Amino acid sequence: MLKRPKDTVEKNLPASVTVNLVEVIELHPPKDAEPVHWVLLTTHKIKTAADAWQIVDWYKLRWTVEQLFRTMKLQGLKIEDSQLATADRLLKMVAIAAKAAAIVIQLVQARDGRDHQPASLAFTQDEIDAIDALNTRIQGKIARQKNPHPKNTLAWAAWVIAKLGGWHEYEAKPPGPITFHNGLTYFRAFAAGWAFKHV
Repeated sequence: MLKRPKDTVEKNLPASVTVNLVEVIELHPPKDAEPVHWVLLTTHKIKTAADAWQIVDWYKLRWTVEQLFRTMKLQGLKIEDSQLATADRLLKMVAIAAKAAAIVIQLVQARDGRDHQPASLAFTQDEIDAIDALNTRIQGKIARQKNPHPKNTLAWAAWVIAKLGGWHEYEAKPPGPITFHNGLTYFRAFAAGWAFKHV
């Protein structure tokens, strides 16, 4: 049970709140890696192992949030370097950056093709048509050089954007946020020209 802080300005908070503890210990970590050891506090009730694993799954999602913020701040968008002087302008810039960062994270999560989410989650139909044109141009002749994902899926689009960002299918490491940011920058310029050409 956690007691309410004495100095809080929120006087209507309860005097205390009951929390449950979920402890996660990695028994067999990879060689030369520190084992995971999390101690998680939650106000959710824990009655079963499934309840505990749900808390762990929710906690793991914070990595996605961290990636989003890192993409906005350090990896390409650099909103902290902004010279905007008014809150209104800064708010607009952050909204634009958040949308761009969210698309980058969507592409990172889709890159392995485990699910078949549609490309329309992140791109307009005109943009999907432009991705299709680029996909045809950048694929190689052998199977490994071809886009392995079903057409019009987010994974299919991610493969193309990663290639535009400098990723190569022979690399052991999958493309990350910087690669997708760079690929999207190139793609946006191409898509603008593509749309003008097909007006």
